[in-house]
Amino acid sequence: MENYFSKEIETMPAEQIRALQNEKFLKQMQHVWNDCPDYRKKMEEAGVSINDIKSIDDICKLPFITKDDLRDAYPYAMLAKPLSECVRIHSTSGTTGKRVIAYYTQHDIDLWDECCARALVAAGASKDDVVQVAYGFGLFTGGAGLNGGSHKLGSLTLPMSSGNTDRQLQFMIDLGATVLCCTPSYAAYLAESIKERGVRDQLKLKAGIFGAEAWSEEMRRDIEAGLGIKAYDIYGLTEISGPGVSYECSEQTGMHINEDHFYAEIIDPDTGEVLPEGEQGELVFTSLDKEAFPVIRYRTKDICVLTRKECSCGRTFIKMVKPRGRSDDMLIIKGVNVFPSQIEAVLLEQGYQANYQLIVDRVNNSDTLDVNVEMTPEKFTDNLGEIADMEKKLVGALKAMLGIFAKVHLVAPKSITRSEGKAVRVIDKRKI
Repeated sequence: MENYFSKEIETMPAEQIRALQNEKFLKQMQHVWNDCPDYRKKMEEAGVSINDIKSIDDICKLPFITKDDLRDAYPYAMLAKPLSECVRIHSTSGTTGKRVIAYYTQHDIDLWDECCARALVAAGASKDDVVQVAYGFGLFTGGAGLNGGSHKLGSLTLPMSSGNTDRQLQFMIDLGATVLCCTPSYAAYLAESIKERGVRDQLKLKAGIFGAEAWSEEMRRDIEAGLGIKAYDIYGLTEISGPGVSYECSEQTGMHINEDHFYAEIIDPDTGEVLPEGEQGELVFTSLDKEAFPVIRYRTKDICVLTRKECSCGRTFIKMVKPRGRSDDMLIIKGVNVFPSQIEAVLLEQGYQANYQLIVDRVNNSDTLDVNVEMTPEKFTDNLGEIADMEKKLVGALKAMLGIFAKVHLVAPKSITRSEGKAVRVIDKRKI
């Protein structure tokens, strides 16, 4: 029997969801038109007036918002409420240029907490659980989001933040944590550390909620085996609110979007044309009832598919499949589109762990791809002939997947720097 945090809404018939979205969208557009001059200007430049927006069906008339738009709006241009009504900010972790700052009223925080509480319940959590939040706290949304959701649910919450693995494991064991929330790469690192210390039998973990970076189904199985849990995906982004925009249920075939708060579209990333349900394209989100930072038609750059196929959990919210890469993170190597997730899938299928690094360079006007891969303790050897054979096998598997040659370097276990936050998988040395 599946539990729900907000059963009436999470199981609402599709036509009622659409009616609710329509009502909220029209109210939100009036708010944006009246209170966000920067976006009103974008609408006017696109030749659109508030009088042209009669229903949510008219959303396709509105201009898109990109991360560059939000950076250019730094710090206050997209703010739609007085600062006196805002209680918090969060910010993206962008490495270049100005950061995107997202503002929250107390209403926005309450909305976000509920979304994350829904995700926790979908993963089997209740007020009787102990939730260990090992996402980073601070400007990053991960820690604050799951911390707020756990509070909303009424669970005992361990606000650990990321890092300090010895303390993580001590509290996990001593306080009997049952639900772990962190990035998948850190979950994999914790699983390694638990195996090394021989303390697996002291854990009470039953579920994990992992997000903030791409991870494959193979990596999910490895984490589940290593921690003895069921691993659930969660999706979100600072520009829209943070984790909890969508969440996985027990079926684990995609993430239910909280459609009472967020409206999703799939577009052709090249033309901007809205694509029908079931087609792959770029995910676009509109926040339906955020007050301080009401982003309209935000281009996420995530490539995925939306589906309303009936779910065994009973939830009626539309599902987004696990993103299949990002249009901005996609590497173009020798004219071929390459996603790091493709390489990870090959490594895991070949019996390696998801500890790898891609180094892209350009030599004599030709792209090169080097893949550094950690050997597992079971595969580790100092026999150069055996290493060469294993590298050759991986080269062949990668060529079959990608269609291009990648030079593989097998390295000793634990020689690639571990991440306690988002893993750094790609180093692109090309001057392009």
